[in-house]
Amino acid sequence: MPTSTLTSKGQITLPKEIRDRLGLRIGDRIRFRETADGTVVLEPETGSLMALFGALTPPDGRHLGVEEMNEAIRRGATRPGRGR
Repeated sequence: MPTSTLTSKGQITLPKEIRDRLGLRIGDRIRFRETADGTVVLEPETGSLMALFGALTPPDGRHLGVEEMNEAIRRGATRPGRGR
């Protein structure tokens, strides 16, 4: 397993092997999470927007056109309790 050294400024360099394994790129954010047993886990916090492509699919498999989406927004904006 690769290692890294903590600098006097509290910084580390993630070894390339780890960056590649996590799919990290310049500018990505990393979250440090402590587990119940005190282990610290490093997790990518950001990812590519394109990685989300296709993540949401309509329940009936049907995709809406722009006009249908606009109509749904109009209907939702006029419902009671929506500030209008």
